[in-house]
Amino acid sequence: MQQQQPAQRKMVASKKLMKVGPWGGAGGNPWDDGGHTGIRSITLTYDSRCVDSISVEYDRNGLAVPGERHGGATGSLTTQIKLSFPDEHLTAVSGRYGPVAPGGSPVIRSLALRTERAAYGPFGAAAAEGMPFEFAVEGGVVVGFCGRSGWQLDAVGMYVAALRPERVYDKVQKMSLMAYRLVMQRLGPAPAAQHQQDELEEQGRLQHQNGSVFQTNHKTY
Repeated sequence: MQQQQPAQRKMVASKKLMKVGPWGGAGGNPWDDGGHTGIRSITLTYDSRCVDSISVEYDRNGLAVPGERHGGATGSLTTQIKLSFPDEHLTAVSGRYGPVAPGGSPVIRSLALRTERAAYGPFGAAAAEGMPFEFAVEGGVVVGFCGRSGWQLDAVGMYVAALRPERVYDKVQKMSLMAYRLVMQRLGPAPAAQHQQDELEEQGRLQHQNGSVFQTNHKTY
C-alpha cells in the first residue's frame, strides 16, 4: 500500500528584518519603502543607458500595498515582473552602477532579479558597464526596497527576512485581519489621523525588528 506524503508546509517571511545596501551613487534624494510580508510585482523603467525608476507592489498580511515610483519618467522601456506570490519569492538582486557620462554621479546602470523559480533581466544598459554588485539570500527573501533617486535610480538597497514554515498563529492572525478589514469596509473609512497612526505603528514595528537568522551571499566587486 502506497503511503501518502505529508503535505508541504507553506513558507512565510519572518518579521525579523535586516537592511542591506544601498549600492550606487549619492545623487538624488533618499527613499525607503520599509519591510513588508512579501513582494507581488516590480515595475522598472529603463533605456540603454541606465534604470530610470522602480516601483514595487508589496504584500502586507494578505493585502496588496502599491509602493511609490522612485526615479524619473524618461525611460523608453517598461517591464513589470509579476511574482506568483505567495509561492514565489524574490531571493537575489544584482546589477551594475556607475556614471552615464564621464565625470557624472553614479547611477544604477542595470538591474537583474532572481526568484526560486526564474531569473529576470538584466534591465538597463546592455553592455557590462559600471561596478557590479550582487546580494543573494539563502533561506530568506527580499521583502522591501530603499535607495536614492532623482532623474534616475541613483542607488538601491533592500530589506531581507528569513523564510520559515507557516504556523497556526499566522493563519489565525491573517483570518483576524481579514475579518477586521471586512468590518471596517462595512462601517466606512477610519478617520485620517487614526489611519496614519496605524500605518506609522505598523512600519515602525516591522523596521525595528532587526535580525540575522539566515545566511546571505553578499558579493561586491
